[in-house]
Amino acid sequence: MCAASTTRTASPRSRRQLREENGSGGPVFLHLTSASDFLKAAPLPSQLGRCRFGLLCLRSFVEGEKLMPFIAKVTLLFVVFVDLLGQGLVFPIINTLVMDPGTSMLPRDTTDAMRHFDYGLIIGVFFICWFLGAPYISKLSDVIGRKNAILICLFGALGGYALTIGALYMNSFPLLILGRAITGLTAGNQPIAQAAMIDGSADEEDRNRNMGYIITGVSFGLVGGPIIGGFLSDPQFLGSISSVKLPFYACFALVAIAIALVLFTFREPDEGPAERQPFVFRPAEIFELLWQIRKYPKVLRLTMVFFFFHIANMSFYIFVDNYLTSRFDYGTLGGSMVMLTIGVALAFSSTFLVVPAQKRFSKQAILGGTFVVWAVSAAAFVASPIALLTFVPVFCFYFVFGIAYPTFLGLYSAAVSDEEQGWVMGVTIAVFTLVAGIISLLGGDLIGVDLNLPFYGVIAAALIALLVMFLAWNRPDIRVLTRKSAG
Repeated sequence: MCAASTTRTASPRSRRQLREENGSGGPVFLHLTSASDFLKAAPLPSQLGRCRFGLLCLRSFVEGEKLMPFIAKVTLLFVVFVDLLGQGLVFPIINTLVMDPGTSMLPRDTTDAMRHFDYGLIIGVFFICWFLGAPYISKLSDVIGRKNAILICLFGALGGYALTIGALYMNSFPLLILGRAITGLTAGNQPIAQAAMIDGSADEEDRNRNMGYIITGVSFGLVGGPIIGGFLSDPQFLGSISSVKLPFYACFALVAIAIALVLFTFREPDEGPAERQPFVFRPAEIFELLWQIRKYPKVLRLTMVFFFFHIANMSFYIFVDNYLTSRFDYGTLGGSMVMLTIGVALAFSSTFLVVPAQKRFSKQAILGGTFVVWAVSAAAFVASPIALLTFVPVFCFYFVFGIAYPTFLGLYSAAVSDEEQGWVMGVTIAVFTLVAGIISLLGGDLIGVDLNLPFYGVIAAALIALLVMFLAWNRPDIRVLTRKSAG
């Protein structure tokens, strides 16, 4: 720690207490009354690179200085965009490949129940592998650096798309699963980008805004995926050029562009070799990451609600395309339009409404309202008599999600110290991917029994989350975290 941070900040313990008092994951500034006061006390430029507090103070007092350059934020958003592009693109195509008897991916005489199971299997393998890989890579990013961890993920995605393209040429279902597994193992860019954005945040409002930007990247990925998948795979648009392989070639190229952007435009503060611990590969790190939750009461109480939050979210998201195909005979293009609707809803609310909503309502009120909207939307979805009407509850479901998810991420960030941001963002992805994997594997059987069962699960999970939130969060330390943002 540099001299300036030693003389100008409180002790680590008192800084954490102040973070809890103001609900902020950002730094605490003490005793600095002007830019000149800071500059007189500031370390040499060479030391500033290793002094995160010094960088944060400099941003607060020197007008126009940015914690994170604009091009770096654009790069992170593009990385998240590419990371999520595969979901919005892959789900409709996988659904068509598995559910349509006219394709050659599965034998023509495969039963509908088996097709539902295979759909859940291939989606579930992706999320389970994401669960195994993302938390470890997220924690690893605190050791080897955000940039190196992002590059590992991107090269993994490149290999996964190559295997997927090969599987489509050979009509090999096992190779398709392998490609999705490798893509899942290295699909950890979102929590790393979240942690990098938090590193560059000055205060609670800035952090929440940056979390909104991350969700914007997510939503653009969900929007871009269906557009690319529907446009490049449908003969109505490209004629004989179109194919189910072409969207994956496009994704391959976009991942290569992301690699180039990270290599040449993204820089992180140089902490110096003394402050980076040596890399040690320990597979048990994945489970230790989650086991550590028991030491953090606030994180544990947040996770009790977050678990049911994602049961509701993923039960809806994973099977919405499969449901519409089975009930209304949607194809790849129709499924892509559903994903496009999800992406548009997310893009608007996460980009423009996160900070205003948090200033007007407490975070607990935002999440409580989300659970109510989810239960009503799921009920309206299964009750819709015609396909077109289902788009309304789908839009409403993910419109409120776009506000609720960055709000939840902000709560997790504010619940731990600066040094534990990588770990806690890894926890959020671990919970998300573990729930998604389990829901995919179980839901494939459930939807084979009754198309409506996964969506009844959405209603139940949303109501349970609402109940658990009011019971588990009725504590002073949680109420401080969930109060309205200042301003």
